[in-house]
Amino acid sequence: MLKEPHEPRLPFGRTDAARLAVAAVLFVVAMAVGVVPDLSPSDPGLSVGALAPSTVRAPHDASIPNPIETKAAQDAAAAAVTPRYDFTDQRAAAIANQQVAVLTTSLVPVDSAFGADKTPLQRQAELATVLPALDSSDRQILTALDPDRWPELREAALTLLGDVERIEIRDRSKASDLVAANMPPGFSQSEQQLISALVTPVVVANSSYSSVLTEQARAAASDSVDTVYNDIREGETLVTQGQRISAADMVRITYFGLDKATVPWGKALAWVVLGIMVAAMLLAWLWRFRPDYWHRGRTLVLIGMISVGAALAEKLVAGHAWLPYAIPTAAVAMILTVLLDAGAAMIVLAFLAVLAGIAGELSLELSSYVFFGGLAGLLAIGKGERQQLFARAAVAVALASIAVVGIFALLGQHDATGTLQLALAAVLASIIATVVTLGSFTLLGNLFGILTGSQLLELANPSQPLLRRLLTEAPGTYHHSLMVGNLAERAAEAIGADPLLVRVAAYYHDVGKLGNPPVFIENQQGENVHDQLEPEDSAALLRQHIGDGVELAYRARLPKPLISFIPEHHGTGLISYFYAKAQEAAAARHGGLATAPGRAAADKVDMRLYRHNGPKPQSREAAVLMLADGVEAAVRSLSSRDEATIRAMVNQIISERLNDGQFSECDLTMRDLEHVREAFVGQLLGMYHQRIEYPQNKVVEGETRRKRGRRHSKEAPAKGGAEH
Repeated sequence: MLKEPHEPRLPFGRTDAARLAVAAVLFVVAMAVGVVPDLSPSDPGLSVGALAPSTVRAPHDASIPNPIETKAAQDAAAAAVTPRYDFTDQRAAAIANQQVAVLTTSLVPVDSAFGADKTPLQRQAELATVLPALDSSDRQILTALDPDRWPELREAALTLLGDVERIEIRDRSKASDLVAANMPPGFSQSEQQLISALVTPVVVANSSYSSVLTEQARAAASDSVDTVYNDIREGETLVTQGQRISAADMVRITYFGLDKATVPWGKALAWVVLGIMVAAMLLAWLWRFRPDYWHRGRTLVLIGMISVGAALAEKLVAGHAWLPYAIPTAAVAMILTVLLDAGAAMIVLAFLAVLAGIAGELSLELSSYVFFGGLAGLLAIGKGERQQLFARAAVAVALASIAVVGIFALLGQHDATGTLQLALAAVLASIIATVVTLGSFTLLGNLFGILTGSQLLELANPSQPLLRRLLTEAPGTYHHSLMVGNLAERAAEAIGADPLLVRVAAYYHDVGKLGNPPVFIENQQGENVHDQLEPEDSAALLRQHIGDGVELAYRARLPKPLISFIPEHHGTGLISYFYAKAQEAAAARHGGLATAPGRAAADKVDMRLYRHNGPKPQSREAAVLMLADGVEAAVRSLSSRDEATIRAMVNQIISERLNDGQFSECDLTMRDLEHVREAFVGQLLGMYHQRIEYPQNKVVEGETRRKRGRRHSKEAPAKGGAEH
């Protein structure tokens, strides 16, 4: 029965389930090939001092104790510790007493010289030789010193020495400064100079560097430093491609286990699950929206082969800097648009965009790049009937791809050099995609039995051998085919079917008449062969042109989708003229149709002998061709071709085919039939519009009527039904 626009499709049956299972398994298995590289452990090439082969990012959040950075902080704290010395008050006091004793001993000769029993001359003589270390100026002060001042000066020197030695002295070079700083008051400048001269040579260091104490202090400082933690966020860059890996970098890499040659089972499983989802969604979409493709095994193979091939190519180049942008994924959309339709191409393109983004480490840019580039290509290429459409598609793909790269460059994803590299890759990919599409769509169409626009245009060329034979051997059929093509093309456009396909199919639908052209009235120029034949034999001759047409088409190597129109344009239609003639003959042998025996005899005529073998039209294009074929023949037989008469005949042909159930196996809707009806009427009115009557026309018409009258009884049936 005829399907309404929103009529539910047939339920999902066992055949559909088996087809789904087989297709899904094959699709998933093919997609799983992309997992193989992930399952082979490989050395990531990450070590201290090495250059990172690719950018490494954190797989998840983490707070990582970093011993390298902790050690660096501890070393810094230890280095900040000042050197430790062994100075103690007890040690300083002992050294002070010792040095005071030394100074006391060295001053004994001076004490003797300043004794009361000494004369000034003796004193001068003795003072000239004591304390050999004194320089001349200090000795001059000593010899000029009042003997009464010596005891006080001597005591001050010993006290000063004791006081200075009790201060921490690490370096004796600063002894004079300490002596001057602690000089007791009450002495003249010369006396202070003398005291300093006496004390300074005896001052010794009382504090030395202690490696033990220093190391203990440094250890304590190091121990006081807390462990350094690195707070890492998921997706944060640990090292960039080409960066030299430091020890601190390696700690973070090792924490996440990114330096180990492990098998990423999670990643592989994710890819397999994603493949299952894509297979399920794609096959469900085909079953729901493209039943013709769903029930055509070779078309499923084509879609699966192209989709899987593109997906594996995306997976293979994942992780590279610019190579994913040079993959010509737009070719998938363009090939499927040319071979099938834009809807199927769009859904496959959407899945490929998702796969590209996931394979490219969750890259939104790569998903956008694949989707918009492919979308531009399928919009520009159309059905690819002309080569300039391919050039236009190449430009569209390049512009769209460059635009995506530019957008993400403006968002800060690339620098100027990177943007230029990706733009060049986009241009390269668009050129490759166009070349691949142009070079493969014809081959793929032939392999998978799909007609392309360019093939149809080539087959529509009048120089084709079968069309030339029609023109020379069956000119009436050739003219009829052209008229049917005009009608069918306009009707196909009206319902959104393929107008080029139905026009070319119309050119070849009656090639079987080349087997016996005079049998068909449009090619008859004299006697009608059917006048001497029984109705059953005439019907057999008429049916024969279907088998002859299929045979001729196969020998001419016409595409199989085009050959299918030859039997489908008649379907299982009734050859009504000869069936009625057979009924009349049977009734006449029993008293005529007016009698009960005659009517009974007429009803016993086997209708199956007067029906075509089918099949019924399997597509809207075949249904349109069936209607155009019947309408053109019927209207051509009319004596009056005004709008009312043409419309009535069109309505009659459509009703006959509809009531006969000829559209029960295609998706032609009642709304489609209404559009077809109006398209036929408009086209026929244009073909048979009224012209000015010229005087010579009347003479010709009169002579023609007289000839028709003489052979009226012999005339073959008009081509008003399915009997031609």
